[in-house]
Amino acid sequence: MTNNAKSINIDIIKYPVITDKSTQLLEENKYTFAVDDQAHKKDIKKTIEHTFNVKIKTINTCNRYPKKKRVGKFVGYKKRYKKAIITLEDNYIIQLFPDN
Repeated sequence: MTNNAKSINIDIIKYPVITDKSTQLLEENKYTFAVDDQAHKKDIKKTIEHTFNVKIKTINTCNRYPKKKRVGKFVGYKKRYKKAIITLEDNYIIQLFPDN
């Protein structure tokens, strides 16, 4: 058990991505997270299963490249990140927003 605990890096998961599409995916038991750019699917799966105590069916990842943004005459770019869409087994859910 100690070997598994050492190999899990919780810093892989940055934050949940909240958009219109990601909230629609919640109905299908799919959750969207921004993860570290260098993270592999196996690492993401281990970390989420350990952190939230769930079983994962599938993981889909994609790299989100920077978008160009303009403020007046200044042009810049948004930060790039990697997005992971996680499908859970039917019996499990992740409570992103705890009830008050």
